[in-house]
Amino acid sequence: MIALFRPVRLLLLGLALACGGCGTFVAHRLAQAPNTYPDWFAPKAPVLLDFPEAFLTNFPAAFAEVGPPPARLFYRVVPPADYHLSVASTNWTKGGKTRHRFTFRADLPGATNGFTTAPRGTVVLLHGFGLDQECLAPWAIRMAQAGWRCVLVDLRGHGDSTGRRIYFGVVEARDLSQLLDELTRRGELVTPVAVLGESYGAAVALRWRTLEPRVTAVVAMAPYAELAPAAENIRREYAGWFPSAWLKWGLVELPDVLAVPAAELNPSTAIQRKPVPVMFIAGGEDRIAPVGEVSRLKAMAAADSELLVLPAASHEALPYDFEVLVSPVLCWLEDQAGAVKAAAPAGP
Repeated sequence: MIALFRPVRLLLLGLALACGGCGTFVAHRLAQAPNTYPDWFAPKAPVLLDFPEAFLTNFPAAFAEVGPPPARLFYRVVPPADYHLSVASTNWTKGGKTRHRFTFRADLPGATNGFTTAPRGTVVLLHGFGLDQECLAPWAIRMAQAGWRCVLVDLRGHGDSTGRRIYFGVVEARDLSQLLDELTRRGELVTPVAVLGESYGAAVALRWRTLEPRVTAVVAMAPYAELAPAAENIRREYAGWFPSAWLKWGLVELPDVLAVPAAELNPSTAIQRKPVPVMFIAGGEDRIAPVGEVSRLKAMAAADSELLVLPAASHEALPYDFEVLVSPVLCWLEDQAGAVKAAAPAGP
């Protein structure tokens, strides 16, 4: 069972280590690869995912060398098949906090079908901060069931990928393009290519979509518009004891630590520079990436973008309301794929 509280745990630990108040030290902790933090500093998880190990181990592990800076991305390819995914959810309140448990079951390995040898296209799935490919494995199974070849990947500095630092999308977008190159070399990339990301992964997905011409569709679940307000929201929600000023000092120093322009850490910069169509998904109870912030991003994107709001969804639970999300997400991907094919030059 997976407890989806690692992003908060990592932030709390990083802030605890930064209690000297030094902005540069805080900035280095913000940039530090999440998979280098120890695994013991965690409050009670608000979201639990329950699915068999076969959701991952049924699909061979693979690696792609990327950079600079050099890193090794860990990924798995989930081919189209009849997996018969089922989902059950349970919610309860404890200590004034709502808890969620999502249980997923599937037939693994799945029975081959017509899409196994002729997929609709490829979908790359990008997890949130401090998480890894496990958290989106149910989505990979479900979209593969609908005919898409899915690629689960640990972003640099996360899960079983390497990399000493994270760059909030600036370097990660190039990493992912190199991953597409590797998939092409292996004969595993089928066009059109789409990306689905949640939270930090959604922010990375938005930037990548504006830079990589092979990516023609994006689904962004609970993305933040600017990094600094999102970090402050996390501090306020989960670490109110930590002085806001210290976090602000760290965020001011972060661009120098990463050697990137400050504006490039914000998804809004990429979307304003090149508006593209996006399916945005927001939660009415999301205090990290509130509906208003996601709506601002939609206003910056192409006119034919869409926004789906789940009124009762929190930031952590939002991606797992399959009953509401699966149909519109699959319809969006199919519509975007159809538009790409319609715009393709006619053959000889």
